[in-house]
Amino acid sequence: MKIDSTYKPASTAVSGNAASRQQAAPAPAQDAVSLSQLAGNLHGMEQQPVNTARIQEIKQAISEGRFKINPEAIADRLLESARDLVSKSSNQRQA
Repeated sequence: MKIDSTYKPASTAVSGNAASRQQAAPAPAQDAVSLSQLAGNLHGMEQQPVNTARIQEIKQAISEGRFKINPEAIADRLLESARDLVSKSSNQRQA
């Protein structure tokens, strides 16, 4: 089979309604947001400090095989975190 190199695709007709909708669509609005100084301070307080030295110690201990996992401590902290979330959620619903 020989491919004909003279083929020209036919242009597709666009319905009048679709073309007018495309032209009439408003340009996306550009909104601006600014935070007060108080909001900026609160945002900064939410971030917990990162102890990079401690992270390196843990990585080193894991790589050397001397990092001990304490499942009881993990479970206790997980339960404590869940209790905090539940109490915060119920307090917010009551307010």
